[in-house]
Amino acid sequence: MSTDQPSRIRFRPHGAIAIAALVALIGAVPLASAGWYYLPILLVPIAVVAWALRAGTEVGPDGLRVRALLGERRIGWSEISELGSDRRGRVLARLTDGQVVPLTSVRDRDLPRLVKLGEAK
Repeated sequence: MSTDQPSRIRFRPHGAIAIAALVALIGAVPLASAGWYYLPILLVPIAVVAWALRAGTEVGPDGLRVRALLGERRIGWSEISELGSDRRGRVLARLTDGQVVPLTSVRDRDLPRLVKLGEAK
């Protein structure tokens, strides 16, 4: 692998999502303070902030690590039979067992970098 090619690439949701969720959280505080039954409204922006900070896909020479709000999945390059994108521009990994795994925060324009790192394994 050449020295100008990174050994790992991280794809994350845009930072503006977390900022927008924080603004929504601040805006929801007055409503939630009006009564205890409004408190669950705060859970939505908190969950969005947590997802934006945690979710993403990490690509390395050993494979992929796909993270969501509550889980994580590691996929070795030998388990991937095909990489492609859907009509909405999201990248999907088809596994050798037939499963299709969406790669969080990876767009179709990122596919060449992803493939190049996979070939360097």
